[in-house]
Amino acid sequence: MNESTAMNESAAMRACAAMSKNGSARAAATDNLPLVRAEGLTKSFDVSAPWLNRVLEGRSRQLIHAVDDVSFDIRKRETLALVGESGCGKSTVARMLVGLYRPTRGRVLYRGKELAEMQAAPHGAPAPARVQMIFQDPYASLNPRWTIAEIVAEALRMRRLLRTRRERLERVAELLQLVGLSPADATKYPHQFSGGQRQRISIARALASEPEFLVCDEPTSALDVSVQAQVLNLMRDLQARHGLTYLFISHNLAVVHHVSDRVGVMYLGRIVEISTREHLFGRPRHPYTRLLLDAIPDLEMSGRARTPVAGEVPNPLTPPSGCAFHPRCPYADERCLTERPQLEADPYGSVACHAVAEKRVEWA
Repeated sequence: MNESTAMNESAAMRACAAMSKNGSARAAATDNLPLVRAEGLTKSFDVSAPWLNRVLEGRSRQLIHAVDDVSFDIRKRETLALVGESGCGKSTVARMLVGLYRPTRGRVLYRGKELAEMQAAPHGAPAPARVQMIFQDPYASLNPRWTIAEIVAEALRMRRLLRTRRERLERVAELLQLVGLSPADATKYPHQFSGGQRQRISIARALASEPEFLVCDEPTSALDVSVQAQVLNLMRDLQARHGLTYLFISHNLAVVHHVSDRVGVMYLGRIVEISTREHLFGRPRHPYTRLLLDAIPDLEMSGRARTPVAGEVPNPLTPPSGCAFHPRCPYADERCLTERPQLEADPYGSVACHAVAEKRVEWA
């Protein structure tokens, strides 16, 4: 080997090493990114009266801000739960994350890329197939005129993941076994199953396109307590075996404590606190979080003083000024009435509360 050849080979090896190093660095950076990121999500709905009525009655348009500037990250294999009273915007957030609603403002990022742009790509994109949703009502989310095989195989057929009917039926049988049902159930119709079995079918349908991220919109709220436990255990087992990432929507704090890694608390369209499960249930900081937890029966009979949730959620058409929770908050002062608190990070997570920031609360 002459000197020139040796120099060329050495240069090539250095170039390959540099490319490998850069590729590894990019892969590491990608792994460190959140799988899903919501940035400033806002969704408004026009609930105005018809145009002619507004003209004759002199009324202006009315908008409901169902979700107002919501941001959070979800890392791979993590379960983030969103909790709050009915009407706080949890389900609207869920539908924006899977593309069923387009945000009025803000964006959803999947692996660092904007989901809306990926869905609008001319040839489609793999990301939407990796983002699926399990709906709340297993009685309404399954087509009663389709067999279970047709329901579960729909994603396989629409996305052309398997070409032949035989391959699709084999995959349906695998998915039904995966969720604890029999392959023979593929020929049946939804009305032949119980609520828990229907929700298992919904999970099998969601898993058909091999998703990474599942949005679960109160998937157990329509089920009996014993069946809820079975479905939740199934979801945890699937997460462990397949590396799934969940956004779990619920108003049941016992369920949230069972399944979540982190918890976000929503009130009137905004996140008021987000923290790890241990910190949120063990040391809640926002007054609304504390009131929610105080509403849970004290089965341990600890004797701790408890304060029931007072008042009602304000009309979203005319939300209060300042902090939206101030009409119900026992710690509200003049600043709370006029200045809306921002979500501020601290060692325990993030919280949006003037009383907590000013340490006016003994448990803050």
